Amino acid sequence: MLDNIRQLFDLSGRVALCTGGSSGIGRRMALALSQAGAEVVLVGRNEAALAEAMAQIKTEGGGRGVTIAADLLDRSTLGDVVAEAAEAFGAPDILINAAGINLREPYDDISEASWQQTLDINLSTPFFLARHCIPAMKSNGRGNIINVASLQSFRAFSNSMAYGASKGGIAQLTRAMAEAWSPFGIVSNAVAPGFFPTELTRKVYENPELLAHNASMTAIGRNGELSDLDGVTVFLASAAANYITGQIIAVDGGFTAK
Repeated sequence: MLDNIRQLFDLSGRVALCTGGSSGIGRRMALALSQAGAEVVLVGRNEAALAEAMAQIKTEGGGRGVTIAADLLDRSTLGDVVAEAAEAFGAPDILINAAGINLREPYDDISEASWQQTLDINLSTPFFLARHCIPAMKSNGRGNIINVASLQSFRAFSNSMAYGASKGGIAQLTRAMAEAWSPFGIVSNAVAPGFFPTELTRKVYENPELLAHNASMTAIGRNGELSDLDGVTVFLASAAANYITGQIIAVDGGFTAK
């Protein structure tokens, strides 16, 4: 029985394509997948940051991995990204959509360009990239898509109207992906992190009073540590989640429970 349970969470032989893999939440999720046995493909724009992340994964994860430098705002390249990933280890059967931006603009300062950029990278890219992965996943009868939602998938925060719209959209996109692709063995779920130390939350972490306030808003009484994402990432990517799809799982210390 113990071996059966271990096999449920074993990602050996799986290939994970991870956007936003050079830093923050995406990098941590990729590391967790590598430690569980998956081969990982990190995608991002900054080649130096990608190399640094991959060095950590190979040291601490102990697995194999490659990096792909790409601008995910350019939809014409998304098919090439998936094809290049497949050349390394075979077609990806795990997709982590972690790339994202939050410009934190007051609503009066939001331009058409910044609004479109936010929705493109946070909402449109996850769909179009996933769609490029679907044919191989369907052929193999297996796939795990993990989107990154947000506290703002459920509630509004100041100076985040475009970001909130994109993350509300990610929640519904996750459900729509599940409805469309689950019959083929492809499950789609999302992780909704609370406050974690990343580049997107740097301004929050530079404000001790705000940081303490956010911690007080959780049921556990602290803000997140990146290691808190390890378990849910491996779970949602594994056979243990075969009957779980269309769900948005908050990893927020109970922030949304209060």
